Amino acid sequence: MTFTRQVAGLQNPEADIPSNYSLLIARELGLTARQLPKLLRGTGVDTQQFLTDDSLLTPAQQVHILRNALALSGQPDFGLRLGERLTPATHGAMGFAVCSSPDLLTALQAFHKFLPTRASFIHLRLQQAEDHMECLLDFQAPLDEDVARCLAETAVKAFFATGEFIAGRHLDEAEACFVHQAPAYRANYPAYLPGRIYFGCDQLKLRLPMALCRMPNVSANSENYGLALQQCESMLARLQSREPDYRTRLKKMMLSQPPGTLCEEEAAAALFMSKRTLARKLKQENSGFREIREEILSHQAADYLRDSQMSVEAIAALMNYHDTASFRRAFKRWFGVPPEQYRQSTG
Repeated sequence: MTFTRQVAGLQNPEADIPSNYSLLIARELGLTARQLPKLLRGTGVDTQQFLTDDSLLTPAQQVHILRNALALSGQPDFGLRLGERLTPATHGAMGFAVCSSPDLLTALQAFHKFLPTRASFIHLRLQQAEDHMECLLDFQAPLDEDVARCLAETAVKAFFATGEFIAGRHLDEAEACFVHQAPAYRANYPAYLPGRIYFGCDQLKLRLPMALCRMPNVSANSENYGLALQQCESMLARLQSREPDYRTRLKKMMLSQPPGTLCEEEAAAALFMSKRTLARKLKQENSGFREIREEILSHQAADYLRDSQMSVEAIAALMNYHDTASFRRAFKRWFGVPPEQYRQSTG
């Protein structure tokens, strides 16, 4: 049974992550088409949607797939293994621009500018520190410890792959700094990441000598680079000009306040319209205030049950329910099972 109320990626305005990354996850796991439901469990995306060429996932769906993959793999170093599959060619037009760029520095700048067209929840910053370039990564999505570590390993390995493609050799002079503590499989890291590796750092980052960043790309192609750049610019412009719908605006407002506390009148006032006008606009988007509120609360409740050891009573109080019985009734309405059974099924 799939316990979810999430809208499938193809129908969700927040979906902006190409499914090809998750297809690579499936290949790394050795899954057949008939086994894909195991990977997609809890995402609200079925196999047919997933295999559509232009299908997109929301950040929450992508994170959920990664969490499922970790459980299915049984390999704590799955992130490093997955990172090996993320060659520049897997990143679409952005990867094409990177491959044909004049040097590594220009490639990193392309990543920085166009990453929102591939994974909006991953934020890349570039800063020069003395004779090094630092690539600082932040994940702007709720992540549990194992998923955060896995995603960090995958991302850093992917950046190494880009640097190695352009330099034509291993980046032995690079430094990788991870926020997580050294895992039990730390001895596996050198097989995937050359150079120095640090754990327990304040920031996830990759440090590269500026001399390396300015080395000419042996595969540089100015014509291909120009064409790829135009395509990336066009994609970014469409993404930035996309006006958030009222459903998305309302969800962001609800998530910025304590669970369940935003009322319809306050939301309408914040959007400078009447309650009736807000209801009409949401209806035009095939949605409604209560539906959105229920979606937010159900996701939050499920996350607390799955990712924490808090009691049902504590979760009910945290989510501002007057009593535990009301929370239990709401939860059973959302998922068809009591909170305890849901926790047992997803544990």
